[in-house]
Amino acid sequence: MSAGLRARAAGVAVALGYRAGPKLASALRKRWVRIRNPQATIRFGPGCHLGPGFSLHMPYGGTFLAGAGTEFRRGFRAEFAGADAVVRIGEGCYLTYDVIVACSTSIDIGDRVGIGQASFVVDGNHRYRDRTKTFLEQGYDYRPLRIESDAQLHSKVTVMANIGERAIIGANAVVTRPVPPFTVAAGVPAKVIDYYGPAGREPEGWEGASRASSDSPR
Repeated sequence: MSAGLRARAAGVAVALGYRAGPKLASALRKRWVRIRNPQATIRFGPGCHLGPGFSLHMPYGGTFLAGAGTEFRRGFRAEFAGADAVVRIGEGCYLTYDVIVACSTSIDIGDRVGIGQASFVVDGNHRYRDRTKTFLEQGYDYRPLRIESDAQLHSKVTVMANIGERAIIGANAVVTRPVPPFTVAAGVPAKVIDYYGPAGREPEGWEGASRASSDSPR
């Protein structure tokens, strides 16, 4: 084989290895999280990619389901408080770096949802009002949580309430109350600052209802 053919063959081998490497690493991570959590139900759809640092903490069991084509880029972690805890993530989602999901009841994430770097999704919050007990003694209030399809959460968002379809959450926001569909929410606590959906579906009390986009599909 000539030097030119050898160089070409080496280049093809490197290209194939580059493409196969992430897929192989993802497959190994899927196997590893199942081995680490034999008492849990864990399923990944076709083409679901697990990046470096993906981990599931399920010492008491629970259910984790991720849909086809969903991408966990780096540092994802989900923690389950019990055997009844369920996390469902739909198809075509992308979760970037260091996203944490903490579940005690159920957390449902629709299709094509984007969750930005260092975001935190949790279905409960700590009680604090009982002055006869220490903070750690007061326990938590839990409730199922849902993020609807096509919602987009930017970096460092904390989610403790439902988020509607196609809602956009600004960076560093803290979602403590439900965010309606087709809205932009930002701040601490997060508040609706814009609506871009169809006329007639504006959030109740929305001050900008009179200027809701006239060109939105009806």
